[in-house]
Amino acid sequence: MDNREEVREFLTSRRARITPERAGLPPGSRRRVPGLRRSEVAALADMSVEYYSKLERGSLAGVSPPVLEAVARALQLDDAERAHLLNLARAADGSDALTRPRRRTARPWTPHRSLQWTLDAITAGPAFVRNGRMDMLAANQLARAFYSDLHETPGNRMNLARFQFLDPAARRFYPDWDTFADVAVAILRTEAGRDPYDKDLHDLVGELSTRSEEFRGRWGAHNVRRHGTGTKRFHHPVVGDLTLAFEGLEMAAAPGLTLTVYAAEPGSASEEALRLLASWSVTEPGPRTRRSPAG
Repeated sequence: MDNREEVREFLTSRRARITPERAGLPPGSRRRVPGLRRSEVAALADMSVEYYSKLERGSLAGVSPPVLEAVARALQLDDAERAHLLNLARAADGSDALTRPRRRTARPWTPHRSLQWTLDAITAGPAFVRNGRMDMLAANQLARAFYSDLHETPGNRMNLARFQFLDPAARRFYPDWDTFADVAVAILRTEAGRDPYDKDLHDLVGELSTRSEEFRGRWGAHNVRRHGTGTKRFHHPVVGDLTLAFEGLEMAAAPGLTLTVYAAEPGSASEEALRLLASWSVTEPGPRTRRSPAG
């Protein structure tokens, strides 16, 4: 796969954000571009300017791990960005061809009964499974009630990113909308590096780029991240404000899928709100999800 444009834009964007002072270099003068010069990155990575320039033009095929690590060190990449760079290199030289799933388009998918049993056994907080495209694939009853706007609007198609950027209800549901938007795009960008052959992901990115200026600007920033744990604020249309902790667990039995579980602090108003929502969901159940997983 020719991913040179993706590589070029990622490396350029990482170089542009590092000031000479941050890299331990003298500031210099008459800089025409933000961040470091290619020659400075090359010096920090202990390679020739010509070789680094070749890498930044998108030629990662055949590049050794030590060279990639030197570039990552020079550009001060975090763990998520390092992993993204390695994924881009694998895609460039085809080294993932044997491990890459052959299916690249959506197929109907139903969770194993045991997975749905596990989700249904979690009753104190919303729990759901998503893929790297942010399709919600399976959920417990409380998650379906929690994400009622996602379920009830056909245009969302059970996709959290589509809900985030195209559904006006998201602005009410996420009090910290900008932060959620940054996270959503970073998850999709990370998935694009992990699985550049996913046609459904390409289609989703194309749709969101066309219909949302907010998405388009963030996508161009090439930010990636690992989204595993933290605390988020929500405003639910039925029970109001909630502050919930979350854990995202990678599913060993289904690579590329993540089980996310939300929980409220014991004794808090948010815990009481979840209890109320659970009672409400008994009389107002939402539909179960049926989407295809990432490859």
